[in-house]
Amino acid sequence: MTPRFQAAVDAIDAANSDDPRTVSVDGKNRSYELVYSERMSRCMDQVYPNASELLRLAARAQHIRRWEIARVDYPLGREGYNAWRKACREHHAKLTTAILLRVGYSDDDAARVASFIRKERLKSDAESQSLENVVGVVFVEHYLEDFLVDHKDYDDAKVIGIIAKTLRKMSAEGHAAALALPLSPSVRALIGRAVAG
Repeated sequence: MTPRFQAAVDAIDAANSDDPRTVSVDGKNRSYELVYSERMSRCMDQVYPNASELLRLAARAQHIRRWEIARVDYPLGREGYNAWRKACREHHAKLTTAILLRVGYSDDDAARVASFIRKERLKSDAESQSLENVVGVVFVEHYLEDFLVDHKDYDDAKVIGIIAKTLRKMSAEGHAAALALPLSPSVRALIGRAVAG
């Protein structure tokens, strides 16, 4: 990739390194969003090895400084959750745009990356859909098991409904990538039931 690509990645990583939340990876505590961004990049490389430079940047910046938009500042329930997610997407797009312009990307390139991050035209823009597929695969691979542990109070119907909402945002290509993961039998069964439903 180009020097400006590396400069953008370095700036995104520096921004995410400030995350006060940490996660243990291979016995080391690391910044939560930095780990997430690295997982997004690895998954993009694996599922879409020919992805464009702009799509790779959107993957890396998908959750840039997400901790700055607190979920508790929005009402409980679906409406509050959706408002929080929209605010997050705008936040990520704005921060990423500033970085890309600073390191030498054009206005058009920065706007394209921001469009991916905002999840615009998911079903009609192949690159936007590719990013959403990667988001789903990363969730299934790294976060679904923890989600299930954290929400043991949810019955099967609710869990399957949540998984189904994630799957609906993905294409058949994304589903195939998720099902190719080394999933536990219980998770694979839940995904199978969500797909069937």
